Amino acid sequence: MYKNIVDFIQKTYKTKEYIPLHEPRFLGNEKKYLNECIDSSFVSSVGKFVDSFEEKFASYIGSKYAVAMVNGTSALHIAVLVAGVKKDDEVITQALSFVATCNAISYCDAKPVFVDVDVDTMGMSPRALEVFLQKNCEMDGAKCINKTTKRQIKACVPMHTFGHPCKIEEIKNICDAWGIVLVEDAAESLGSYYKDKHAGTFGALGVFSFNGNKIITSGGGGVIVTDDAKLASRAKHLSTTAKVPHAYEFEHDALAYNYRMPNLNAALLLAQLEQLDDFLQSKRVLASHYENFFKDDAKLEFIKEPHDAKSNYWLQALIVKDKNQRDDLLKCLNDNGVMCRPIWKLLSELLMYKNCQNDGLKNAKYLEQRVVNIPSSVRI
Repeated sequence: MYKNIVDFIQKTYKTKEYIPLHEPRFLGNEKKYLNECIDSSFVSSVGKFVDSFEEKFASYIGSKYAVAMVNGTSALHIAVLVAGVKKDDEVITQALSFVATCNAISYCDAKPVFVDVDVDTMGMSPRALEVFLQKNCEMDGAKCINKTTKRQIKACVPMHTFGHPCKIEEIKNICDAWGIVLVEDAAESLGSYYKDKHAGTFGALGVFSFNGNKIITSGGGGVIVTDDAKLASRAKHLSTTAKVPHAYEFEHDALAYNYRMPNLNAALLLAQLEQLDDFLQSKRVLASHYENFFKDDAKLEFIKEPHDAKSNYWLQALIVKDKNQRDDLLKCLNDNGVMCRPIWKLLSELLMYKNCQNDGLKNAKYLEQRVVNIPSSVRI
């Protein structure tokens, strides 16, 4: 039934061999920088490549500070922590996301609250956020209090799904009005913009991931970005075991974490960053091919970048209009060596989070039943 899609993707990638969903490309100075790093003997969390990457990454996205860590989940954990989230606080987020979004909140002993997404962005809906706050919350001085649970809603963590920016400016305005700290889960959105401003730079803090399947990768890796010097300093301190600087003594002044990115990974990532613009261009060309191929398909809709946004098209995605045909598409493509996958199971349906407060999640449930990712690797 979907063999024509298999044929098209094989033609697009110029191979009949197995086509993965998203594989890394190492086409630049990766080996050169890795060898330099090894020769320097500084392969752990101190070295010139970590410092250089942080500086160049912050410059690329238009942020004042960047703090590199071992992965996106640890970066999000620290970001939520330095945002002031404490035990039994609540954090509003979206159920349509990778589990790390919710786990990072839970690592702070806080409680996730789920609001719905918009169908066009697949990210948090500002309308759903506003309705939830108006219906369920009240201000107590500068604090936003959930009238049902009596807990403070301290932060909001929207996620830019597959690199498509959500309506983040509108979300920021709502958070500001309600005294809620905005922390952007921009893990998938390097190279994506909303109204000409880079995703991840609207909130007090933003977080990016460099996992092996991301648009640039160091095998793992993550980074916090912020314009606030105090938040950046605190994030760096807590990610380096809260060690007080000293030439040789070991003094630690807080319960903290060993999350700092190794110099070895930063060397790899610096080379990847040099190629990012070429990667982004390749992905936009691929998206154009997919859009043209599916434009007259009555059963499948290609997901394009939202209004007012420029997407990195990290993962290309389809909506299967008849949810009962989704599994047929998944089986056909995977059986023919073309990897595809469904979108995540809603976090509100996972054992750990099934009792969290939510607003019904109508759009999230619609997308969960219909969205399929198709091969999205940068083409050589």
